[in-house]
Amino acid sequence: MSLVLENIEYVVDGDTYLSDINLKLEPGSFNVLLGRTLAGKTSLMRLMAGLDKPTSGHIYMNGQDVTNIAVQKRNISMVYQQFINYPNLTVRENIASPLRLAKIKESEITKRVNETAAILQIEPFLDRYPLELSGGQQQRTSMARALVKDASIILFDEPLVNLDYKLREELRAELRDLFEERNTIAIYATTEPNEALALGGVTSLLHEGRVIQSGPASKVYRQPVNVDAAKLYSEPAINLIPGRLSNNEVTFDESVHFPIDQDLSRIPPGDYLFGVLPSHIGLVPNSDDDLELSMRMQLAEISGSETYMHVINDHFELVIQLSGVISYHIGDEIKVYLPTHKLLVFDLDGNTIQTASQQTKR
Repeated sequence: MSLVLENIEYVVDGDTYLSDINLKLEPGSFNVLLGRTLAGKTSLMRLMAGLDKPTSGHIYMNGQDVTNIAVQKRNISMVYQQFINYPNLTVRENIASPLRLAKIKESEITKRVNETAAILQIEPFLDRYPLELSGGQQQRTSMARALVKDASIILFDEPLVNLDYKLREELRAELRDLFEERNTIAIYATTEPNEALALGGVTSLLHEGRVIQSGPASKVYRQPVNVDAAKLYSEPAINLIPGRLSNNEVTFDESVHFPIDQDLSRIPPGDYLFGVLPSHIGLVPNSDDDLELSMRMQLAEISGSETYMHVINDHFELVIQLSGVISYHIGDEIKVYLPTHKLLVFDLDGNTIQTASQQTKR
């Protein structure tokens, strides 16, 4: 079962929610929709499911135009961020409910419910009611009900957002493994770049109702097509430094100078934005072309097992992503090291102009 969206536009009361959406999702693929809140992820998934109809454009499932076909006639399941279960039914009956609606034989229902519960590790809770479960167990129940149908397409609308960090990591890994052996198209919406990268598969970046880039997760991450894509797929956000490229050097904000390498020499001289991911900057040099910068500590944020260090000098600011808990005091003078071979270069309109050889170095 393939899913193709062709020239999709969705307008409500004069407001454009989605515009010029073109996507092709392959059978057995795991697809991530990454975008900020209100980027259009849920609107797009509702169109895929048949809950809403596009203003213009077409949706094809396995070559058939289903644009005007109702959700009841599409073999689709959906998992929401809320724990949507029937409180008066046991976990077993919650999972079985879509199969009963489809009038599946009782022996087949029992078999599929038990198999799905085993996959999601909720077998011990089959005779409990949803309100007797933890948040993670409730969400596993919701997922089981979606999976048991053996739908051609399963939509996940930020399903882990209400769970704690450890549970999210656990279920995320299970989802990846679960779909490796299925021919189902899985579509997972998230606002979090790190989650999108961890899930892998095919990532489509949504920005203000448009898909600005789509492709294998690692390629989209390493080769953003423009500044918006680079910002979307970076957490913390990518560092952007205004600079000038001459025939023999790069200057950051008229204060920092370093010689250009072979790749940068192919770019015409002029003013650009130079981008570097926070995770690529370190406190010790790691390569021969590391640029040493004198900075001052402005803020340190602890995020799980990582520290986000905000540093500043008289000309620009940087955010550095480091493993572990790093102890510095506000105002401390420190040296940081920026690998110039990992710089992304954007023109002043925000378009990426890096060369292929730069990308292979990353």
